[in-house]
Amino acid sequence: MTAPLDVTGGDTEATPEAVAEEAQAQRAIQGRSLGRIAWMRLKRDKVAIAGGLVVVFLILVAIFAPLIVGWFGHPPNEFHQEMIDSSTMSPKGGTGISSDFLFGVEPLNGRDLFSRVVYGARISLLIAFLATLLSVVIGTIMGIVAGYFGGWVDTLISRTMDVFLAFPLLVFALALVGVLAQFEQSLGVKGDTLRILLLIFVIGFFNWPYIGRIIRGQTLSLREREFVDAARSLGARGPYILFREILPNLIAPILVYATLLIPTNVLFEAALSFLGVGIQPPTATWGGMLSDAVTYYNIPHFMFFPGMAIFVTVLAFNLFGDGLRDALDPKSSR
Repeated sequence: MTAPLDVTGGDTEATPEAVAEEAQAQRAIQGRSLGRIAWMRLKRDKVAIAGGLVVVFLILVAIFAPLIVGWFGHPPNEFHQEMIDSSTMSPKGGTGISSDFLFGVEPLNGRDLFSRVVYGARISLLIAFLATLLSVVIGTIMGIVAGYFGGWVDTLISRTMDVFLAFPLLVFALALVGVLAQFEQSLGVKGDTLRILLLIFVIGFFNWPYIGRIIRGQTLSLREREFVDAARSLGARGPYILFREILPNLIAPILVYATLLIPTNVLFEAALSFLGVGIQPPTATWGGMLSDAVTYYNIPHFMFFPGMAIFVTVLAFNLFGDGLRDALDPKSSR
């Protein structure tokens, strides 16, 4: 006997179990982009996320330094002689730390250490970010051109990289910053602006070979891939292939190396300021504060806070960079 036909023409109501199974099947076959996969990997790395949050916090501190100092501190170059013991020229109580001076005060003049550390973040991070951007732009262009075209172009650019890598950068930075600072009037810029531009140029221009060699190696591999051959077969020229086909596939290594290059530039700027050829007083920088603190080695808080600022910044960028590298690596085992 055959089953009776449904003459009403209506659909039968699906059971909750069937609906759940269908939704589960749809989720199982849902595609995910490479960016989403990388984000899921990065979220599982709690250390990298913590480093990224610290990086964001430091950037916000640098951007909103005037507001933060207005709420919790005093102008960075304002003297507070009432906080200094006239007999020893040291902060009263040893450090001067109080609710009004969160990090204490400097010896001799009583300037607010908290305010100077906060304002120092603006200079240090600004120079590090812009110098890294300059290095990434030059290194990416040189590396991708050398890797794609090969031949004498690759030889010329590679030997140029070798010259830059063998150059004593610190000695050159000391000489260049010391000499050009004497020509402030003729250059049309002076003071902190000139020093910042010089530091960005020295740090950024002479560090591009490091990322250039990485990009060149990646380009040597990518130029043999099928999508590049397909673009050539369609009549695409060199510039199109370089910047529309190869460059998008280099975003991951560029981002990773940039996050690892920023802390290096922070340390290099601090070293130049420590040696006296960076930003000049009274403008606050972390390296300059450490340089001043050497004279007062018996007052540890004067050196501790700017030193910790550099330490936390470098550590946060390195942790985030390592996690980003693992997340963007398609062969990662995470």
